[in-house]
Amino acid sequence: MKVLKNAGRFEILNEGMLREFLKLIERAGRTCYQSEKGEIDQESSAGFISRRMKQKPFPHLSILDHGWMIVKFFNCSRGFTHELVRHRLAGYSQESTRYVDYAKEGDESVDLSGFQVNFVVPPHRDENQPIALDDGRIMTPVQMAGEEELFYRGLRKAGWPPEDARQWLPNGIKADIVMSADFAEWRHVFSMRTQKAAHWEIRKVMGDLLVYVQKVVPVVFDDFVEAGFDKNGLRYFEQKPL
Repeated sequence: MKVLKNAGRFEILNEGMLREFLKLIERAGRTCYQSEKGEIDQESSAGFISRRMKQKPFPHLSILDHGWMIVKFFNCSRGFTHELVRHRLAGYSQESTRYVDYAKEGDESVDLSGFQVNFVVPPHRDENQPIALDDGRIMTPVQMAGEEELFYRGLRKAGWPPEDARQWLPNGIKADIVMSADFAEWRHVFSMRTQKAAHWEIRKVMGDLLVYVQKVVPVVFDDFVEAGFDKNGLRYFEQKPL
């Protein structure tokens, strides 16, 4: 069993295309106003998108549907992926607990005695804290995770395939997932998942992603600002009025 204390990473799979999408957004948006004149470049696109997002009395945000971002999240928990897939206007490719055999490394043969299951634990909790259980035992969270792995290992050794043994795996196991969505949906995700009320894990990962994309395509996401830190020292964000 392996504990991932500081888990939660991301990779933008189409990062090189993000700035090009800004030009496509301007070209598509100008159709609405029959204003397709002059050269379209990074500077003109940034100005056009900024004006449309601040347009009064209503921002013209539908043009952001023409921009698309694909992100791989890895070393996150199964609980993280459960929350993420609730965002419907997106496409997902998720690590399968049916077809991924935790007892198998790459093309190597299955090792039912030596494999490890990776667990994501809260970074603000002591994974070695002694916890009193109702049956009189005292166990640490690390030991509890080890018990979960023990159950899974026992089921596999008894002949249960991964798709059956997975029923005993907790939300805390490591899981990878790829999410593909347009810029408008990513704005919705950031508004929901970086606010103070969001769960600590998804808020941490989405906050890091938000700060990163603000440097790549700032005009699309620059109305999100860091607003403070919670009791566990984890930052959260708010949206400024457009």
